[in-house]
Amino acid sequence: MDKPLASVIITTYNKPEFLKLVLLSYSLQTVKNFELIIADDGSGDETKQVIEDFKENTNLVINYVWHEDKGFRKTEILNKAIRKTNADYLIFTDGDCIARKDFVETHLSLQKENSALSGGYFKLTQEVSEKITNKVVENQECFNKNWLLSHGQPKSFKLNKLTKHKFKAKFLNTVTPTKATFDGMNVSCWKKDMLAVNGFNEQMQYGGLDREVGERMMNKGVTFLQIRYSAICVHLHHHRPYKNEETLKLNKKIRQNNKKNKTVVTKFGITKYE
Repeated sequence: MDKPLASVIITTYNKPEFLKLVLLSYSLQTVKNFELIIADDGSGDETKQVIEDFKENTNLVINYVWHEDKGFRKTEILNKAIRKTNADYLIFTDGDCIARKDFVETHLSLQKENSALSGGYFKLTQEVSEKITNKVVENQECFNKNWLLSHGQPKSFKLNKLTKHKFKAKFLNTVTPTKATFDGMNVSCWKKDMLAVNGFNEQMQYGGLDREVGERMMNKGVTFLQIRYSAICVHLHHHRPYKNEETLKLNKKIRQNNKKNKTVVTKFGITKYE
């Protein structure tokens, strides 16, 4: 294969059934010249088996990056994954976010120099999440408003996030009050810009670790562009047992210091692996 146009970095941790659906969604993409980097924060053998099975049934290039489970170390596995990428452009997402078939194509078509693209995600309820099967993903029904409503998803304005109309998406991207930020479920940037800030700050725990790297990129002069109604993925419902107030306070302090000092480069990033 030629040099990939993008490296799609998917983070995961012990959700093999979710990952199976997510990987399937990338086998259906309208463009094929990209690689998948699976950043695994210490999952067990079941996840490894899902990846092995997927490798046997796809022509996509897949690089599996894993480290031992020593608690929440998402920033570390992300930095390790970035070092394994072969493309100049990086797309970040999570192993619980199923991508619409035009997801990679959209990120590539909207990319701009010295910019990052801030996408969104549509949250599925637990009831609907449990009804997502391979066939539902293959038929793209999980992105169909009528299918979702008929299977118990509540009606809301947020269903507009699933629009297929480019003009409507562009309009909604423009008028949305939501700021364009680095949200790890759906964001893309140039690899050189990520390396320039030394990647993710490995002091950061759950809660804002992606925003933090984005804020340092902004301090460097990277512009974040809103594409939350253009690059579409749906988020499978799950609980977050790793959330705690102590780490949230620490994370907030780091981000406040970055803002005050206009910090660009973290000392606790990618270069520690060199």
